[in-house]
Amino acid sequence: MAWIYLIIAGLFEVSWAIGLKYTEGWTKLIPSISTAFAMIASFYFLSLSLKTLPIGTAYAAWTGIGIIGTTILGMILFKESSDIIRIICILLIFIGIVGLKVFSGK
Repeated sequence: MAWIYLIIAGLFEVSWAIGLKYTEGWTKLIPSISTAFAMIASFYFLSLSLKTLPIGTAYAAWTGIGIIGTTILGMILFKESSDIIRIICILLIFIGIVGLKVFSGK
């Protein structure tokens, strides 16, 4: 269950990272409220995962999920570069997260 919480936390991290772009420096009310909610939800689910997962594993996976999701959405929503080197780097981060899952012992 801890890994499910961690994945949910990572998805909320993606949500708040993308949401920050839409807050325009916290000047837009609705995007600011939804971004703040996503931040709180992300930390909440991360904290639930930490009841059983090692902090190093959980934090690395949480940020990795956030990096992958935010980078992919940046490519889609904001037309950021999607060159092969960026794709390879994303795959390496994904492999690292899978490795942490497999070898964390939890």
